Order: sequence, then structure tokens, then C-alpha cells
Amino acid sequence: QVQLVGSGGGLVQAGDSHRLSCAPAGKTFTMAIMAWFRQAPGKDREFVAAFNWGNAHTLYAKSVEGRFTMSRNFAENTVYLDMNNLKPEDTAIYFCAAAGAQGLWDSPGKTSRTGYEHWGPGTQVTVSS
Repeated sequence: QVQLVGSGGGLVQAGDSHRLSCAPAGKTFTMAIMAWFRQAPGKDREFVAAFNWGNAHTLYAKSVEGRFTMSRNFAENTVYLDMNNLKPEDTAIYFCAAAGAQGLWDSPGKTSRTGYEHWGPGTQVTVSS
């Protein structure tokens, strides 16, 4: 089991930008696919974005497409989620996830929490109106 360390949560205002980061603890383990999910109070955990470490391809949920961008720092083995034009409905606990199998990218499972075997503890993002 690889421990993921996510950071960057906080309280922001609607329209603001904010960045989350995630890296494997120790930063010595490279995963095939890294992703962000989020869970709002009373709701299921939902897919936000995924990053294919091998080819740098990305995938976004429709609710964040055009506002959120996932990127990587190859040397630091870190992925980032840049969130722009934040809305109150983006308020949630954001979870970093990682999968070791490259083949996940070619399956619907890449947007499902069951596709990922490694998780971070979550970081709260609150967007005030």
C-alpha cells in the first residue's frame, strides 16, 4: 500500500483559484494513473480528474472541465489540481488517488473509485459565496 499525501485545502471565495497537490509519501514510487475525487456532505464520492503518468493525458468530469487542470512535476513525482473560477458547489473533501495499472486508462474504471487502490486522507476545500 502506497500512502499518498495531499495538501492545499482551504477556504476560498467564489471565483477564486486554488491549487491542490498530491505525491506518494517519500516520492520514490511512480504510479501509472493519478486522480482526484471529491465528496460533498451527504453525497457520494465523485470523480473529478485523472492524469495518465505515462503520456500526460488528462480526463475531467463535465462539472469541472474548462475550470480545473491537472498537471505534474515529473522531478518531484507530484501531481497538481489547479482549480479556477471556483463555485460554492465545488465545496467538498478532495481525495487524491493512484492506480498502478496502466491498463486502467483504457477502461471505464478510471472514473470509478474502485479503479484506484491507493488513497490519500483527503483535504477540505470550502468555497464561500
